[in-house]
Amino acid sequence: MPGNPFTDPNWAADLADTVERVVGSVRDKTTKPLVTVTRGVVYGLLAAILGVAALVLLIVMLTRGTQELLDQFKVRRSAAVYISYLAVGGIFSLLGLFVLSKRYSKD
Repeated sequence: MPGNPFTDPNWAADLADTVERVVGSVRDKTTKPLVTVTRGVVYGLLAAILGVAALVLLIVMLTRGTQELLDQFKVRRSAAVYISYLAVGGIFSLLGLFVLSKRYSKD
């Protein structure tokens, strides 16, 4: 009788293999997708935070670079600040208008 543990010498090994197979199957169907989703959320948030920080630094560098460029043309410092804000703000306004014009498809 193969199901009787007293007469089957491989019963313990077979039972351990069955338990391991069932636990592995459950883990593959539950834990692995959850770990994948969690990693995606964590890496997505990390990328978003670093992207925002990089964008802020880019805006600051663009503004300061414009001010330094205007200083080379002997513009007063206070005027250079206002002109750089106007120039960078104008660039972002034009980019915003361009993106706004693309919000609806032609269909």
